[in-house]
Amino acid sequence: MLYKLIPPSTVTAAIQLPTSKSISNRALIINALGKGTYAPENLSDCDDTQVMIKALTEGKEMIDIMAAGTAMRFLTAYLSVTPGERTITGTARMQQRPIQILVNALRELGAEIEYTHNEGYPPLCIKGAELKGNEITLKGNVSSQYISALLMIGPVLKDGLTLHLSGEIISRPYINLTLQLMQDFGAKAAWTSPNCISVAPQLYQSIPFKVESDWSAASYWYQIAALSPKAEIELLGLFRNSYQGDSRGAEVFSRLGITTEFTSQGVKLKKTGKAPERLEEDFVDIPDLAQTFVVTCALLNIPFRFTGLQSLKIKETDRIAALRTELKKLGYVIEEENDSILMWNGERCEPEEIPVIDTYEDHRMAMAFAPAVICHPNLLIADPQVVTKSYPGYWEDLKQAGFQVINEG
Repeated sequence: MLYKLIPPSTVTAAIQLPTSKSISNRALIINALGKGTYAPENLSDCDDTQVMIKALTEGKEMIDIMAAGTAMRFLTAYLSVTPGERTITGTARMQQRPIQILVNALRELGAEIEYTHNEGYPPLCIKGAELKGNEITLKGNVSSQYISALLMIGPVLKDGLTLHLSGEIISRPYINLTLQLMQDFGAKAAWTSPNCISVAPQLYQSIPFKVESDWSAASYWYQIAALSPKAEIELLGLFRNSYQGDSRGAEVFSRLGITTEFTSQGVKLKKTGKAPERLEEDFVDIPDLAQTFVVTCALLNIPFRFTGLQSLKIKETDRIAALRTELKKLGYVIEEENDSILMWNGERCEPEEIPVIDTYEDHRMAMAFAPAVICHPNLLIADPQVVTKSYPGYWEDLKQAGFQVINEG
């Protein structure tokens, strides 16, 4: 499937953003561990959350989480402490995404987990039981989802959990999001030093809980505002004091000329017309916003150097390689360093006449490149349905904002 997009001359819209996938998936696991009587409200309708709900409610021995990386990691830990034997699997790409670090940590706590195909990769056969270990050391630069998966089972472990993180800690806001949600549900979990987290053995409480809108999804509307000649955009359901680390995207966009005004309903975006000569930013805490800013800066002709991108290599696709490949189709030569830095010094090449943007089974590739049509009107988006992973209503919301979305087959 290919989508052709035609942007409006002025973007005017009030968008009800999807709810946060990150919060939804954590709330579901925590609620299940606490055997909650209240179901979390306003859950995301994205693929990742729907497969999580299915896995937690159907009770099947074979669990297929498709392409949902968060579900794979969180459920691996959850199933390790939940009685019964189950096999968890996913798409071909999911079976190429490493999980050995998490499995080794869980085994250290006493979990029974076996690889059914390739060592270090899903599918996994898990025999759930009470775990007796209570202390683990991990490198701080591993995926925060591994860390969050371990932390969330901490309260149900016999002696709780002490987690030591060595070296540089990446994606700290996602760890803090997990701790905040655990505390909301009655757990005693906190940093005891800059590199150590302690979780007490105390059962979760069941509480009414409502999920806020997704700041990651908001980033694409900030991008549309930045690229459009004129834009009046209101984003509903965002909180000023958000738990989400990606709320920092608003501050970075302020340097690209988009200000944020908080209202009782959410935020209003306004263009100031200001733009820097160059943008340098460390994305170690906000890796999911990297694609948005790489594409935006290139299209605004703003040279950049973005560091802290090491986790992009193991996302839904190798996002560093994908960004470089697809932006070259639009005429931008992006350089990389050390598998963790992307930069652009303004170098251009001949763009393709009708560039077809491949999305690599990666929702964020589709959503970060769709606004590029404002500057590259011949652009086509391949496999646009990938957005269902986190933002199923993305194309309908674009239509609401005045974009024409045409299925070219």
